[in-house]
Amino acid sequence: MVKILLLGIVILFIAVLLMGVRVFFTKKGEFASIHIGECKALQERGIHCATSQDAEMSRRESPIEKMLKSENL
Repeated sequence: MVKILLLGIVILFIAVLLMGVRVFFTKKGEFASIHIGECKALQERGIHCATSQDAEMSRRESPIEKMLKSENL
């Protein structure tokens, strides 16, 4: 049981070390951004993060509000 636990810990340590090679061993190492707004492929398709889309939609004026304003003038 102890051998399996130690083997699991060693494998986990090696996996974390290999995933972070660039981060741990370079001066400007950082993890790649996983934010949707920073992905060029998604930007080209016009896809934004939910927070940005929500903010954009709240800034827009609804067609009903436009119609009511135009009738009041």
